[in-house]
Amino acid sequence: MSASSAPSLLDRVHDKIVEGERLNRDEAVSLFQLDDLTAIGALADMVRRRLHPEPIVTYIVDRNINYTNVCDIYCKFCAFFRPPDHNESYLLPHERVFEKIERTLEQGGVQILLQGGVHPELGVEYFEELFEAIKARYPIHIHGLSPVEIIGAAEVSEVSVSEALRRLAIAGLDSIPGGGAEILAERVRRKYGRRKGGPDKWLDVMEEAHHAGLRTTATMMFGGLETLEERIEHLERVRNLQDLTGGFTAFISWTLQPDNTLLEGKVRKASAHEYLKMLALSRLFIDNIRNFQVSFVTMGAKIGQTALSFGGNDFGSLMLEENVVAAAGTECLVTQDEIEHLIKATGRFPRRRNMFYEIIDGRGAVMEGESR
Repeated sequence: MSASSAPSLLDRVHDKIVEGERLNRDEAVSLFQLDDLTAIGALADMVRRRLHPEPIVTYIVDRNINYTNVCDIYCKFCAFFRPPDHNESYLLPHERVFEKIERTLEQGGVQILLQGGVHPELGVEYFEELFEAIKARYPIHIHGLSPVEIIGAAEVSEVSVSEALRRLAIAGLDSIPGGGAEILAERVRRKYGRRKGGPDKWLDVMEEAHHAGLRTTATMMFGGLETLEERIEHLERVRNLQDLTGGFTAFISWTLQPDNTLLEGKVRKASAHEYLKMLALSRLFIDNIRNFQVSFVTMGAKIGQTALSFGGNDFGSLMLEENVVAAAGTECLVTQDEIEHLIKATGRFPRRRNMFYEIIDGRGAVMEGESR
């Protein structure tokens, strides 16, 4: 795009934001193609400040518990999974899960993120038993099972997704993470793994979950085999579903980590510049999700801090444990003090939250009148 057309596009986008009008796909593509990261970030920060005028950045203390690494989906971008019967495959016994939850509670955690692979032998009954056992023992929020895991469990038990969700919620599932979305475009998902299913499968599970009263997050993993236009298609699909249900509490994007995967050497890692621009564009395009997490785990703590000026209002999870991204050779875990220091250095104040973006105190109790 020529330099002479750049100001008119930025002015048009600015005016749309002020008037509460939506960006369309063509505008989003053109905006990303502009070589003006600062201006795009400033627009995204303007939207963030309108939705969150108070000088606060939230974060949550939780633990990722990867209950199994067995998976028969075989995604090309995943370094974590192991096929069934592989000598490195595992399924954590309940007692090991309980130990991890106890350590989480001891460290002030309020939630577990329970995700694994799509284990071909684990049906809804397995998760019902596990969730009921957890809830009988611990006051912990279960944020668990990505849509593809729920589909897999439903297929093993030969029940519908809606029936699986109903039973899992009764057993103790509190909310659902947005993992497994990657890029919600048919071509890309076929390239990543034919067994994964098309974008409608992910969207259908999320819609069913929202109608069942379960809140979820929405995610995007970019920097792989997708085009810019397919990234925007992804954003539009998320925005459309949020219009329909209002069930997404947050949007989280991160960059593909190709090391130790079948894509190593075939794609380049997205740069910090690209990540920040994509985060800002997502904030501008998805106008109906209030909370945007930054991705310090894949980008590093300093870029995570910078992302708070590109539309982010949440620092994500303290993440007392992380295995999936680490398997791809990327690991950036920080302490609670470090998170709070990074937030304060931006001139804002750190506040702990729960999955529903309610501000909580050190004991996990919701502070009256505090929600995001």
